[in-house]
Amino acid sequence: MTRSVYVAAGEAESNKGTVALGLVELLSRQVGTVGVFRPVVRAGREDGLIATVRSRFQLAIPYEACAGVTYDEVHADAERAAGDIVARYRALAGQCDAIVVIGTDYTDVGAPTEFGFNARLAADLGTPVINVVSGRGRTAAQVSAAVELSSRELAHHHAGELAVVVTRAEPGALAPAYPPPAGALAPAPATAAEGLVPAHPTPVFVLPEEPSLRAPTVADLMDACDGRFFLGERDGLGREASALMVGAMSLPNILLRCTEGAAVIIPSDRAAALLPGLIAAHTAPSFPALSAVVLTGGTDLPAPVDRLLHDMAVPLPVIATDHDTFDTATRLSAVEGRFTPEATGKIDTALRLFAAHVDGRLLLERLDIAKTDVVTPLMFEYELLDRARARRRHIVLPEGEEPRILRAADILLRRGVADLTLLGDAERIRTQAAQLGLDLDAAHVLSPFDAELRERFARAYAAVRAHRGMTVELARDTVTDVSYFGTLMVHTGMADGMVSGAAHTTAHTIRPAFEILRLGLVSSVFFMCLADRVLVYGDCAVNPDPTAEQLADIAISSAGTAAMFGVDPRVAMLSYSTGVSGAGADVDKVRAATELVRERRPDLEVEGPIQYDAAVDPAVALAKMPGSTVAGRATVFVVPDLNTGNNLYKAVQRSAGAVAVGPVLQGLRKPVNDLSRGATVADIVTTVAVTAAQAEDGPAPQDQAPQEAAARS
Repeated sequence: MTRSVYVAAGEAESNKGTVALGLVELLSRQVGTVGVFRPVVRAGREDGLIATVRSRFQLAIPYEACAGVTYDEVHADAERAAGDIVARYRALAGQCDAIVVIGTDYTDVGAPTEFGFNARLAADLGTPVINVVSGRGRTAAQVSAAVELSSRELAHHHAGELAVVVTRAEPGALAPAYPPPAGALAPAPATAAEGLVPAHPTPVFVLPEEPSLRAPTVADLMDACDGRFFLGERDGLGREASALMVGAMSLPNILLRCTEGAAVIIPSDRAAALLPGLIAAHTAPSFPALSAVVLTGGTDLPAPVDRLLHDMAVPLPVIATDHDTFDTATRLSAVEGRFTPEATGKIDTALRLFAAHVDGRLLLERLDIAKTDVVTPLMFEYELLDRARARRRHIVLPEGEEPRILRAADILLRRGVADLTLLGDAERIRTQAAQLGLDLDAAHVLSPFDAELRERFARAYAAVRAHRGMTVELARDTVTDVSYFGTLMVHTGMADGMVSGAAHTTAHTIRPAFEILRLGLVSSVFFMCLADRVLVYGDCAVNPDPTAEQLADIAISSAGTAAMFGVDPRVAMLSYSTGVSGAGADVDKVRAATELVRERRPDLEVEGPIQYDAAVDPAVALAKMPGSTVAGRATVFVVPDLNTGNNLYKAVQRSAGAVAVGPVLQGLRKPVNDLSRGATVADIVTTVAVTAAQAEDGPAPQDQAPQEAAARS
């Protein structure tokens, strides 16, 4: 049976999109297929919320299946439109395990009756309602009155109220009627403010006002002035414009009045004189970074200037419009921020806000949604983020001047996944972040040439590597390398883990960890996220030809890592034969390793040697290894050598469309993980979440003796 929830607001500008996005993410952790449905959309343009949800949560459902009818159809025949909405909703329900229905936008239905229209639809669809009430500019008593009024309207139309979410509350003006969930990102009082919905029958949650959610993106501004992308950085269309400025003066006076994140409006017939200077100021560390430049009037630039600008690497978007300056400024000043697929910063902020202030577990209980046994890649990703958020560890990113690292850091900080330290030149990092439209104010920035830390780390490194002849004098040069500096931050307790490799080789990234943090055999696993489950493959990245003893270590470590991340370990020791059918050095090695695992960890379910088909296919398992508790249902696969492992995970990744997360290193005192140099921003976010989750016990006390012994081995 499909579970669904209807998000309805009693007024415009209630920011119900934040609630809708949060609900989709919440449900995506629990069930396999989540859909989004908008009963009424505007004709002739793609609905931003549908597009955002489909893009963000990788929905395979076509856009058309997510939309009901248009506002024109409601006006023409409301009764017929309601019937069409129900029919379209039911068609979508046949494809989904859960659906989030997002109510109308107070544009065309008619404000006095619009909430009632949504209430009737919710009743017709049999969908409980999240009642969204704006707290903007209201006292607790006024919010209470608005909640009671809308709740009575829902009851009048026989629509069930699941919960109330008060949005856009001024910080400190309203306290939540229910405390935030355990591990919430922002502290909040545990009791309701006096007069806020006393004894309300359903949970009431309060989301504070977040100015960045109101700020329009550059894409919003471009739409509002009928603009077109002229030149510059197209990725900047998702950047938020924090202010508008009309550049009607000379360049020096404009530069004096520029503010961080402003969109500057200038007439196109003066662009030759003003635009190069604005671009230069945007890239200069001593000037605020802009969000965009808007050229008005539709006048062509002089040919040499046009050629020069198009040959330059312009690091911000430049928009052109045919409207005059006054008309453009009027249009842009009226634009309110909205969700679009490009507005990634706004989306991440909204999801963090929802997770911090709404008790998702309580909502799921009220919806009676049990967690499915299926684990999709998206569900695994959100579980990783949840684990990391709950622990809020400190991760160091040595490649602090790499743009992908900066973009990932922005997402991680907005989502509250971890505290971060970026290594590099502080001024360059801040300037680059501003040019990219990123908010890294919460990140720590350290130089690997910091004199005090350099001396401290040199002494720590010399102590660990003294048996190799390392001295403090030699160590002073070594520790300024970002990989060594970051690893020593982890070693000394300044950070809980490290992620690097986007701009460095694997050897450069992990060599310091082998020297400083190794406990024993270091190995790796990949989490292979298939369509309906997660499997663990080890070791596919570190040990070329492990011995039987090393294979046993890898199997035990891999089982522990699997269990840490919610995968019930059933270990298959892979070989080219199953059971006693084969002989030879290679299969004998796997057989010996299997026996060692059984001796060391009699509690583990392990089988080997076993072929891959017998490990994963119940029918083959029944024929080749009947009675085995692992055959046909293995979750952890230990390969006999690196050649086999690397080919296996890549073959499954490509042929089955699996998402590979890793390599995740094992056998270190504290977590350090390596990125591929082709890593995407999403890969970096996931790897940081994995690293934070591995560091679940927090900074471990230093133990030099075991460390030195490990380093000597």
